[in-house]
Amino acid sequence: MEIGISTFLETTPDPVTGQTISHAERLREAVEEIVLADQVGLDVYGIGEHHRKDYAGSAPAVILAAAAATTKRIRLTSAVSVLSSDDPVRVYQAFATLDGLSNGRAEIMAGRGSFTESFPLFGYSLEDYDELFEENLELLLAIRASEKVTWRGGHRPAINNLPVYPRAVQDPLPVWVASGGNPESAVRAGTLGLPIAFAIIGGMPERFAPLVNLYKEAAARAGHNPDKLQIATHSHGFVGETNEQASALFYPSTQAQMNVIGRERGWGGTYNRAAFDDARSLRGALYVGDAEYVAEKIILLRKNLGVTRFFLHVNVGYMPHREVLRAIELLGTKVAPIVHAELARTEGK
Repeated sequence: MEIGISTFLETTPDPVTGQTISHAERLREAVEEIVLADQVGLDVYGIGEHHRKDYAGSAPAVILAAAAATTKRIRLTSAVSVLSSDDPVRVYQAFATLDGLSNGRAEIMAGRGSFTESFPLFGYSLEDYDELFEENLELLLAIRASEKVTWRGGHRPAINNLPVYPRAVQDPLPVWVASGGNPESAVRAGTLGLPIAFAIIGGMPERFAPLVNLYKEAAARAGHNPDKLQIATHSHGFVGETNEQASALFYPSTQAQMNVIGRERGWGGTYNRAAFDDARSLRGALYVGDAEYVAEKIILLRKNLGVTRFFLHVNVGYMPHREVLRAIELLGTKVAPIVHAELARTEGK
């Protein structure tokens, strides 16, 4: 069971002070977070690609590479790369470069993108949203499988027996499929035999069990051993000294950012303390509390979904850097040991 951090590198106003951090400062903070996560024994750190003012992570591979030379063990991944609006050749090259710099610790998490700003920015039509992802994923997998590539699709110029360099240290370079809960995504990942990551940011995580089953069934039909495939989840959360302190620190920024996104997507209503408290209950999707409580929720997630990796998305909206660093430290030094000890006791793992 791997445990790590995911982030979108938020640069929203601090809900307490009203101050907004610069993109440059948030990028430097991210490198500090990765170094600390490595030091406290966390397994993975992921950065999501976005192209808007309130997030600084438009180039995850570059940021991760900045931390590669000063870390030793932690795996470095996008979370996600918006593959639909990018060139798979460049995506592979960027992460193969990261893989070389980190000596084999890079991963790609490929997604269609729940935010769509990258499509007009790079000249793609949202009408081709699904088709672009399918074609680009096919090409990315072809590139990682062979030094020389021959490929033809409908949205990108063909490649005729051309090499792609540099090659990754890992063979193959890990490619995950990320899904917000789309059954077709689960089936696609299973059919391809790729690991899958589910973003669970609302409702009860146990409701994703049918999607996990779809994923495993599709893998088995395609001749893959579902027991050997990895399943990750990504959820918002924060680890504090006590449940009360964690909630008090995490709620203001979460409320502010969820209301912004809610207005953009027409969710209706407002995100309030009652919704927050319901989501951080034992069966909810918010992993907010002290080390023992967060560990209990991760163990329940393992029991219900059989996950092999858990990403804690530490800040939703901007939080003071010192608080984020403390949450990362507690996740690595307190939460992870509790989870691992319990799994060793109950599963012999």
